[in-house]
Amino acid sequence: MDDRKIRNMEEFAEVSGISRPTLSKYFNDPDSVRKSTRSRIEGALEQYDYRPNIFAINQNRKLTKNIGIVVPYLADPFFAEIARNLEMLVIGSGFRPILLSSHGTTDQENDNLESLRAIKPAGALLAPLGRSSDKSAVESFCKAVPSVLFDSNLSGLGEAFVGHDNDQATGLICDYLCRTGQPPAFFEMRTPTNPNAYRRRRAYCNAMEQMGHPVHLLQVDGDGWDFEKIGLEGGMRLIDGGDLPSDTILCSNDRLAIGFLAAAYQKGLRVGLGPGSALRIAGHDDHPFSRYTCPPLTTVSQSYDAIAERSVERLFSLIESGERAEKRDEIFLEGRLIMRQSA
Repeated sequence: MDDRKIRNMEEFAEVSGISRPTLSKYFNDPDSVRKSTRSRIEGALEQYDYRPNIFAINQNRKLTKNIGIVVPYLADPFFAEIARNLEMLVIGSGFRPILLSSHGTTDQENDNLESLRAIKPAGALLAPLGRSSDKSAVESFCKAVPSVLFDSNLSGLGEAFVGHDNDQATGLICDYLCRTGQPPAFFEMRTPTNPNAYRRRRAYCNAMEQMGHPVHLLQVDGDGWDFEKIGLEGGMRLIDGGDLPSDTILCSNDRLAIGFLAAAYQKGLRVGLGPGSALRIAGHDDHPFSRYTCPPLTTVSQSYDAIAERSVERLFSLIESGERAEKRDEIFLEGRLIMRQSA
């Protein structure tokens, strides 16, 4: 028997090497996992002398098996991919995911929260609209239902937040672009729909100032979630006006970058590396389509699977404990530079 004191399911998952969703499934119904997996879990229970909080588990069996998942705009492949990961993890834990899209509107987000609240879910995973959210409605929901926020951080709301480290990731790609060519100008919407865009704007300004380069913000009009169209139309206006202060453009997100790539093509400008290239274009997020653009888009990645895994782990830790968190956790996951042919 190992002498280490295991305090909760999260620590047991770490030392046993068995995923939290699989452990949750076992403790809800041991026969729901494969015989070999059951043997591994029972061996680890014996080795570490861990006994889960049976009272909390029994209490949780009285809850519905529903887990709410709310995203701001499911037509965006970025959120569709995260939602897919979340759904599979929730199903793997023996629960039922209820996936809802807010379609980019405050009223629909509020309706989604009310609909979920009515079915008394065991917990919820929320990616709120951010600046457009009715914060009082989100706060009221989070007080009633154990909730973990992801992607968009509304300060103080929910038991935890899991998301992308925009400061680290933006600094990473700014450093790369400055080392390999002209310092980038930052292409963005003047009033961004996604709250992460404001963080990236600040991170870009800070990174350029720290490296001693000028700050160039290329801000275009547009609202809503049709980012490719906004990038195309805004990019064409900038190219036509001769308003590009650099041959390197860092876009606030990959979807804007895809639009800017199309603008450059329509204007006869070659994008990429080496002789004959007029522009370098980079993005942010490693959008599922970014590797298939022409040329493939250089970007900085968000870890879809890691954000989903950490969000689900944190939520099920709350559900299994039967208690609310003593303090709100904020977990920021670092981005990774993805070098392709566009920059």
